Amino acid sequence: MPFALVSASPRSVVDAVVAGSLAGVDFAFTLSADDTVRTKPHPDPYRTAAERFAADPAACVAVEDSPDGTASADAAGCAVLVVPSLLPVAPGRGRTFARSLEEVDLGVLSDCLRRP
Repeated sequence: MPFALVSASPRSVVDAVVAGSLAGVDFAFTLSADDTVRTKPHPDPYRTAAERFAADPAACVAVEDSPDGTASADAAGCAVLVVPSLLPVAPGRGRTFARSLEEVDLGVLSDCLRRP
């Protein structure tokens, strides 16, 4: 399953994280705040990612940890898997919650796409 990193951080931060703590992760591509006119909470980042995958946003699962990121993915039409971090994310239509990424497997991601 291909995946991308969609971030509201500047390109310099995204590149540093991918080269550091995420080294070896096989992202198809990364998107930063510098790559779209508007960033999260606007839908542009997730719409752009879906377009780059040549996919309907409704066929994509966004893994998010913030209210702005969740709002962005929701507005783009993506299913959202929320793994809360510092700021709480309210329950909502099309959102699935996990306490940790350790709970997430392909079955969980598939279930996200089946939620109304």
